Amino acid sequence: MVEFATPSENQAEVILIGCGCPLRGMGWYHAVQMLGNECPSAKLCHIVEPWFLGGGADGPGGPEFAEFQAKTTEEHGVQYHKSLSDVPPKPSSSTKRLALISGRTVDNPRLLTEAIAAGCSVVYLEKPGAPTVAELEAMKKEAADANVAICMGYNKNVCKYVRKAREFAASTPGSHVTFVSNNTYEPTAASLGECFERNAEGMLKNMAIHELALLASFYDVSVDNIESVEADKDFSSMQTLAGPSGKEWTDFDKIKFTIKTKTGKEVSVQADRCGGDTSYAMVSDADGIELFRHSMPDEEDKANVSVLEVKYPGAMPYFFSQDPDYITVKERVAKLCATGEEAKEIATIDIAIAALSVAEYLTPVLREKLGSENAGSSKVEGVVATDPAKVASQ
Repeated sequence: MVEFATPSENQAEVILIGCGCPLRGMGWYHAVQMLGNECPSAKLCHIVEPWFLGGGADGPGGPEFAEFQAKTTEEHGVQYHKSLSDVPPKPSSSTKRLALISGRTVDNPRLLTEAIAAGCSVVYLEKPGAPTVAELEAMKKEAADANVAICMGYNKNVCKYVRKAREFAASTPGSHVTFVSNNTYEPTAASLGECFERNAEGMLKNMAIHELALLASFYDVSVDNIESVEADKDFSSMQTLAGPSGKEWTDFDKIKFTIKTKTGKEVSVQADRCGGDTSYAMVSDADGIELFRHSMPDEEDKANVSVLEVKYPGAMPYFFSQDPDYITVKERVAKLCATGEEAKEIATIDIAIAALSVAEYLTPVLREKLGSENAGSSKVEGVVATDPAKVASQ
């Protein structure tokens, strides 16, 4: 076994909180990127995994996690802990410690407090950061009082397709940008019902929160600055479906809307749970004619995806298409921690607060617009489109 992992002078000592199951968990993919030295400013030294080191050890994914733990301890000197309180103190006063929190959103407020107590000077939070705006605002104050920086894992802020579309639109007067997010759920009641239950915060706080962060970052979109919201009723669809528990959940399986701001900006978002594995940004003219589109993955990305599919067979497909962006975000955050260099284009907790505020504002607005006008037809096989009266009562 190698010695315990320790950071070099220009590296952050990383504590990964929430590894999850190999091939499935986002935390696991963060880990393998850092262990592969793809983020040179980040040294993964500790993994905190309450579930698989506790009650989940003998359940699904438990043996795979145990194998990953043994391998990374033996080959990389990573230390494993059931809780943050078990992580030993920093090896020296000069060590710059970074917490990468990739667990359940509901646990994030508590984990932030524990990360600060563990001596972390920078915290990387996965989206949306917390279940509610009020909790995010409290976390912002807690971190500021402790002089701790919070960076958000909104990787689309650094995506190539977003940058290319923004550049084209900036050079094309009168153009309009639409950000399109797709996922690969089956259009069945069972598949979408499971999705609705597992992502109970709803589409706008989950799948489409990345797009709302883009709107907050680059288009001045905030609740106070929204002049109007227009729903595309022909495209959009809202369903009430039973999850695996038997409980019913109401959510959008697809949604498209346009926001106009009081400061004169206009931008659209389209999200489809069953739209496929390609997301893109589109620029159109004043008549809605498409002028430009850049997709993720593009041809360059697809070559990298092919390599990663061989390297990690069976892993979640979205890991591969967004692989370069995950690296970029982690490296910039780790460099901020290690050297103090500005983490350019990385979303702050202020952006997270703005995005989540917009999600909380839009959800009832769009539900009312779609429910009251019976928008969209169900694309779920064997399911009758949602009763608007039922939606309005929830």
